[in-house]
Amino acid sequence: MSTPAEDPAEGPAPDALAAEDKKLVTLARSTRARTRAAEGAAVRDADGRTYAAATVDLPSLQVSALGVCVAMAVASGATGLEAAVVLTDAAAVTPRDLDALRDLGGSGVPVHRGDAKGALAGTTRT
Repeated sequence: MSTPAEDPAEGPAPDALAAEDKKLVTLARSTRARTRAAEGAAVRDADGRTYAAATVDLPSLQVSALGVCVAMAVASGATGLEAAVVLTDAAAVTPRDLDALRDLGGSGVPVHRGDAKGALAGTTRT
C-alpha cells in the first residue's frame, strides 16, 4: 500500500489549527517532555476522545508513540480517528504509522508532524 508524501505546504500553520488539533499538539508535547521519549503523539477518535503516548523502547518491546496511541484507541473501543499529531525529530511520519492510522481511521485522517517544541513542520493525510 503506498503512502502519501508529506507536504509542508499542504498543512495549516500552527496558529490556523482548530482548537481540537491544538489540544493534540499540547498533549503530544507534554507527554514527550514528561517521558523524555524520542516521540510524543496524540490522536482524537471519532467520538472526540483523545489519547496521548510516548515511544516505548524496551529491550523486548519497541512501539512508536503513534502506534501506542492507535493501540490505546482500539483497546478503548474507538471505531475511527479524526486527527493525529506526532512530535518527532524524524523527517516524516513512518509508512508503518500511517498504515496503522489508516487501519483504524480510514483514508483522509490529517496527521500533523512537528518538533519537540510543538512547532509544526507539515501535514499529510492517511
